[in-house]
Amino acid sequence: MQQRIIPKIDIKDGRLVKGIQLDGLRDLGKASRFVEYYYNNGADEILYYDAVASLYGRNSLNNFIKEVSKNVFVPIIVTGGIRSIKDIELVLKSGADKVGINSAAIKNPKLIKEASKEFGSSTIIVSIEAKKISEGKYNAFIDCGRDDSGKNVIEWIEIAQSNGAGEILVTSIDNDGCGNGYEENLIEQVHNICKVPLIYSGGINSLKNLKDITKFKIDAIAIGAALHYNVNELLEKKNVNHFLNIPKNLVSFDLKKVKKLLK
Repeated sequence: MQQRIIPKIDIKDGRLVKGIQLDGLRDLGKASRFVEYYYNNGADEILYYDAVASLYGRNSLNNFIKEVSKNVFVPIIVTGGIRSIKDIELVLKSGADKVGINSAAIKNPKLIKEASKEFGSSTIIVSIEAKKISEGKYNAFIDCGRDDSGKNVIEWIEIAQSNGAGEILVTSIDNDGCGNGYEENLIEQVHNICKVPLIYSGGINSLKNLKDITKFKIDAIAIGAALHYNVNELLEKKNVNHFLNIPKNLVSFDLKKVKKLLK
């Protein structure tokens, strides 16, 4: 099975930012430049994450989505700060094709069912920020990975699916932005229970690492840092590894090479 490759764009005030373990955001440049680059180089979809939604108490990407969707014609996923049916409606009207919900869904699982009924299950993604709490056990966190919901990830996936989630996005908080490889134990548990399309994000650090992950039943891989730092050098002509103190084990790579590898 050939996985879809989805660049993950964390956005703050129209800028692409990237942190480590969902924290300590670094400004990498104008987000729209990265988006257009990924679109022109074969991205299957693009994932926008509102990095400051939990601070504002709302999703703030609607205007950004309207602008970039004029020149980008691949499916757009939007996550972060989605709290109601009205929020979902506004994001879809702005140009998104799919909407990911996390905190609001955990607090009110019926929102998944209501949203799937209103907009179609293929439009609704349940986003799960997973963190290891003990050996072999992971909990779902909320508010940009800051608070433990107390819900076991596997049990939560079963609940989300039973309420009509059309897709599951699992992000490893422990591996996010660290360049230490994907969380194999987490993926093994999740792909065995997931009955709907599954997206994984967190820790991809090399082409070999990316090739190895294809052994799992994963429909798509969302990649941030490993793509962004390569593109930053191409667009800005700067050595980002020098001035941003990027983890030494993170090897950046080009989207075209990724697509070729997975054919």
